Amino acid sequence: MVHRDRRRCCRGGSNAQVRPVPVALVHGGASDDFDWDGRREMEVQIFGTKSCNETKKALRFFKERRIKTHFIDLKERAASAGELRRFAQKFGAAALLDREGKRFRDRGLHVAHLAEPRILPLLEEDPLLLVTPLVRGGNNLTLGWNEAQWKEWTQ
Repeated sequence: MVHRDRRRCCRGGSNAQVRPVPVALVHGGASDDFDWDGRREMEVQIFGTKSCNETKKALRFFKERRIKTHFIDLKERAASAGELRRFAQKFGAAALLDREGKRFRDRGLHVAHLAEPRILPLLEEDPLLLVTPLVRGGNNLTLGWNEAQWKEWTQ
């Protein structure tokens, strides 16, 4: 069901255009949940740090496309164990570990062999060892900068 809302398209114009408004907007629903066609808008969750260039680029990518983002700064709050498991199921725990990062070398992990079962507890303890950005849009997941995949999501 769509209500009609009489809003003028142009200031001072005498021709009032009728635009459909999703029912959720009229009846006190969240205005961010629907676009003007009445479809649900996409939301993404981005895990990263404010200082990470790849994370900044990911935030900018979604902002340019007017997609609502929920940013989790890993310096302030770690990703939950459930979120890490979800990414590990798709990519493998070893893929989540940023072996090229400064934090990895500073902790001396570059000389140690990390068994797969030890990686997730290590990432829970120190989330700055994660490859960033981790992006989740619904059931879609990506690891690192993945513009091609994100473009598929937004179409």
